Amino acid sequence: MDELTSTIGIVALAAGALALVAFATALWLATALRRVRRDQRVVLGETRASDLVTHAAGLEREFRVLHEYVEDMAAGLHARMAAAEERLDGTVAYRALVRYDAYGEMSGHQSTSIALLDARRNGVVLSSILHRDQARLYAKRVEAGVGELELSPEEQEAVRLALASGPAGSASARDGRRRAGAGDAP
Repeated sequence: MDELTSTIGIVALAAGALALVAFATALWLATALRRVRRDQRVVLGETRASDLVTHAAGLEREFRVLHEYVEDMAAGLHARMAAAEERLDGTVAYRALVRYDAYGEMSGHQSTSIALLDARRNGVVLSSILHRDQARLYAKRVEAGVGELELSPEEQEAVRLALASGPAGSASARDGRRRAGAGDAP
């Protein structure tokens, strides 16, 4: 027992305790390293023999390729959308119908003028003039909202109403249809 109380014994006990702490620390680090490797296999997969840095670099390369692809697709979609918008500018965007009695007879509002204009306010005004024994159809071009030929008051009213209603499909045009269709008989 005297050997443990001597200087050599105390140093031996301290060295043993230090070795025991080092061994416990080594066991703990080995367990932690095993967990890290298991988690790394989950991220990298079983067959890959690379580390996280190589994996991250590969992901960055793949992300750049994906980014370039998305940019190309976005540019293509932008070009297609611009072409579609250009084509839509040539479709009927403004329209209105005016009914009237062309001859002042008591037969009702059987004559009509309809304005059909595109987004550039170009188009046509069609007028159908009905009389008891005949019907006539007139067509006049409209450029920038103004008739190429002189427009009748009803045709001017149709153009004015068309341009005032807003483009077809806009909120004001839809609201106008709802208001007009709410109590009107066909």
